[in-house]
Amino acid sequence: MNVLLQQTLSPARSVCGGLAVRVAGEACVLRCSGTLHVTGPDVLVFADLHLEKGSAFAVRGQMLPPYDTAATLARLAAEVEAVRPRAVVLLGDSFHDRAALARLSPDDRDRLHRMAEGREWLWLEGNHDREALNPADVLDLPGTVVGDMRLGDLFLTHEPAPGIDAPGEVAGHLHPAARVAAYGRGVRRPCFVTDGARIILPAFGAFTGGLNVRDPAIAGLFGVAPLVAALGRDKVHALAWETVR
Repeated sequence: MNVLLQQTLSPARSVCGGLAVRVAGEACVLRCSGTLHVTGPDVLVFADLHLEKGSAFAVRGQMLPPYDTAATLARLAAEVEAVRPRAVVLLGDSFHDRAALARLSPDDRDRLHRMAEGREWLWLEGNHDREALNPADVLDLPGTVVGDMRLGDLFLTHEPAPGIDAPGEVAGHLHPAARVAAYGRGVRRPCFVTDGARIILPAFGAFTGGLNVRDPAIAGLFGVAPLVAALGRDKVHALAWETVR
């Protein structure tokens, strides 16, 4: 990591095994789960749950194990319980398609309501779920549906703006992943990518996959070599750009 990036991010190990950094001057923790905890306002941010992706594939005749929503919501509940934030923000593509809410089981719907109880709960619209979220009040979804939003000096949105000039942007959509050499073999892990001015979050959902950070769609968003923060089992690993492939 170059000196300027080190000064901008001020990285430090968090007690949870995550990485404490500053993005646009705001204190944040990159958590091992792939969530972003903005500590000042106490907001926990998730990206790209893609709930009901398995059932969407099943409708089209491609059979995937129908457990992705339950697995993702179990991880979501564990994170909310561990952090107990004042507010939760979901950065869009929380649902995989326009009919996903209708396919959500009553048990999964109840679990969402329990998680949202006693805290602010905000759904940002993504390209996959913009239409799904329109009738949210009819389909009894907890919380509030919003477009983009400001959080201090941060700007929370689903899809990153093109170009390198997006100060304070916190986005998902691209599902960044990094490939590194370890123990004589290649390991591919979801990751955060940040230059201290903006940050791209990894996808949180069970069936989401990932796009290599070297892809121009991600690499082209940064004017300087960014920090890649790969998710490990109990630690977020800070990786220099030149070490990822």
